Order: sequence, then C-alpha cells, then structure tokens
Amino acid sequence: MALKRLELPPPRVLLFVLSAFLGFLALEGFLLWAYNDAPLRLGLLDLLFWGALTFWSIKVRVPLPMSASMSQLFVFALALVVLSPPWLAPLVSFFARWNRQVWYKELFNRSQDGLATALAALAWQFFQQNPLYMGSWNLSAGVGIAAASLVLFLANTTLVTTAIHLANRISWYEVWRRNYRWLVSSYLLLSPLALLLARAYETPLLGHWGGWTVLLFLIPLYYSRYYWDEKVRLEQAFDTTLELLMNALEAKDSMTRLHSERVAEIARDLARKAKGGDEAYAQAVYRASRLHDIGKIAIPEPLLLKPGSLTPEEYGLIQSHTTKGAELLSPARKVAFDPLVYNVLLYHHERWDGRGYPRGLAGHEIPEEARIVGLADAYEAMTAPRPYREAKTPEEALREIQELSGHQFDPRLVEAFTELWKENPIWRDRQAYLAAKEGSVSASTSSPHSSDSASPSPSEPDPRTSGE
Repeated sequence: MALKRLELPPPRVLLFVLSAFLGFLALEGFLLWAYNDAPLRLGLLDLLFWGALTFWSIKVRVPLPMSASMSQLFVFALALVVLSPPWLAPLVSFFARWNRQVWYKELFNRSQDGLATALAALAWQFFQQNPLYMGSWNLSAGVGIAAASLVLFLANTTLVTTAIHLANRISWYEVWRRNYRWLVSSYLLLSPLALLLARAYETPLLGHWGGWTVLLFLIPLYYSRYYWDEKVRLEQAFDTTLELLMNALEAKDSMTRLHSERVAEIARDLARKAKGGDEAYAQAVYRASRLHDIGKIAIPEPLLLKPGSLTPEEYGLIQSHTTKGAELLSPARKVAFDPLVYNVLLYHHERWDGRGYPRGLAGHEIPEEARIVGLADAYEAMTAPRPYREAKTPEEALREIQELSGHQFDPRLVEAFTELWKENPIWRDRQAYLAAKEGSVSASTSSPHSSDSASPSPSEPDPRTSGE
C-alpha cells in the first residue's frame, strides 16, 4: 500500500496536478496578503461546525459515470465565502477532504477544491466592493452569490474534466457532457441556498444559534443529492441492460462474438473522421451501433445459423430485424434514445444505389449515421467467419468495400474508411481485436470449413451477415 502511494502518474497528468496545487498556493497567498485585515467573525465552534458540514458533504458525494464524483461541497464553501474573510473558505475546502487515495489524486482533489473556492471568493468580493444597484435595491449579494456559484462550478468541472481527459485520453467534451451537463440546472438552482444559509446563520431563526436553521436546510439538500444519485444509478442500470441485451444476442451465435462492439468501434472512428473530429457525434454513433442488430433477438436461432441459402420467406423474416429492433426499443424513445439511434436501427441495411431495405432509400436519403454503421457492419461481417462462408482477410474486405463504392456504400465514406484502415487501427484485424479485448482468441474466430451451399453475392447482401 505504501508503494502504491508513491507511484507517479503520466508526466502530463503530474504536471497538471502540480500546476493546480501551485495555482491554489499562489491564489491563497494573494488572498491572505490582500485581505489580511479582514475580521474573522467566526469563533472556534463556528469553524468546527462549518468544517464538519464541509467534510460531510464530501463524504456523501455521488459517483459520476467517467471517473469523477459530485458533492454538495459548493453549498457550504459558498456559505463560508459569505461569512468569512476570502482566504478562509479555500483553506477549509482544501483540508476538509480525507479520502486516502493515491497521493497525486488526493493532492489534485484538494487543490481543485481549494482553487475553485478561492476563485469564487474573488468573484463574491468583487461585487461586495463594487455594489450593484437597481434603483434603491442593492443587488450586490444576489449577483455576487450567482457569480461566485458560476465561477466555482466552471473552475471545478473544468479542472476535473481536464484531469480525466489527460489521464485517460478521452475527449474533453465527452467527459464534461457525460459527467456534468445534466447537473448544471440543479447546481445553479441550489447555489442561492448558500446565501440563505449564511444569512440564517448570522440571524438565527430557531433557538439562539443559527446552526439549527442550517441543519434544517440539510433536508432539501439531502433530497437533491438523492436525485443525483438516482439519476446516476438509472443511467448505470440502463447501460447494464443494454450490455445484457448484447450478450443475449451474441449468445445465440458464437460466431458473432463481440460483433456489435467491433462494429461500434469502427463506426465511431469513421463518424469522427467523416464529421471532422466531432466527438459528440462519434460517441452517439458508437452507442447506436452497439444496438444496431438488437432486432435479431426476435429471429429464430436456426434461421440465423442456417448454413444454406434462404427461401424468400426466410429472407424476409431476417430482413425484419431492422423494424423489429425499432419496435423493441420504442418504449425508450422519449426517455433514453434520440432519433439517431432509430435511424441506425432501421436503415443500416439501406444501400447507396437504393437496393437495400427496409424502404429502398438511396444516396443522401439514407441518414448519414446509418450509412456509417452500414459500412462498419459490412466490414466486420466480411472479416468474421459464418456457417456458410469463410472469413475474408482485412485486405480482401477492404478491396470489396472499395469495389462497392457508389453501389452499396457512400463513396465519401469509403474514402474516409480507406484512410482509417491504412492507419492500422486495432479493429482492422479481427483476430488481433479479439485477442486485445479478451486476452486470447478462441476457436470461434477460426474460419470454418466452407459450405457447399450457395452464399449471397455482394450485390445481394444476406441480412444474416449484416450487409456484405
């Protein structure tokens, strides 16, 4: 355990952690120098009370999806900003945290809490020293707490998001979107409570001590935290349900092991390149791609695994997996999925030349996300073994994709895909991809003996193979 605490992060992360710490020290030093004559109106018991509340707020933090957490520290930190000299609240925020993490994570968490609170204290002081009036009304306190709240939120989320981005090389915007975008409204609505707590502490409403009123206001704070916690749990449960659906689908056919995940990674890279690096769009396409074949759950297993050619009736039944997938997920249309997901479910088997299904759309009539997933799906299927044909090599699959440019696939996407393929991404070779994902390649990845039965030609895609 002791050795673990001495480990070093990547240099870029270490530099950022040290920069946050030095930034906190510099700003705290400035506040001590600039406001050294400000009176400390809080006694020892007051400091212990607010310190305990700050410590409690950190302890009951809510975990967020991407290596982060959110607490109601900001409410008590802002209340201290109002009640005390500007230098005090940052110190309390810095020392109140005690999580026994790896040293650089602990240092960063303390530093970003202290730095964000110090910046909020400066924002509050600006409006106290430069009063803002509307007629005879002094708006300095209301505007000051709003400004301090916004500064604290932006500083805190920016620092944490940047740290996660540097440590994990995940898109900065995606980290912020997944972790914090949904919190903005509830955060800003709760922030004025800090001013109310400070004023209630100064002028007791219950008994002869303002702390009773503050404790009373912990009830709505608790329920707001409960809402955050339930929101995160619901999202985690939803993601787990999707994973279970994918596992159930792949359990019907061992040959399609990790099919949806590989398709999703190809589609995400292709979407990112086609959209000039738009990470939000790429992530949306990735999520939709994980679900693109979900309708096959409703298709009988013997039909999916049939080694020979299909009858027209069987062909039509398998083609129905696109509409069945949309029907299966229709209850979640308003609460979980946007139109992009349904575009992928319904139209990823449409073709550029209009010979696809279910509607026979052509060219730009096909939603771009469906064109992207259709190409990714076809490449994955071509390089995976099936009961009715052997897997193609990556080179053979690329040549076929290029030959079908302008027929089955959007020519612009084929060009982008070719550029990606030449960069040798992990998904290019299926066996290498499976080995990287699972640590070994099982027998299910080896090519089976070729079937004597007829298999579809590229111009007549078999929906079992997802479009080659």
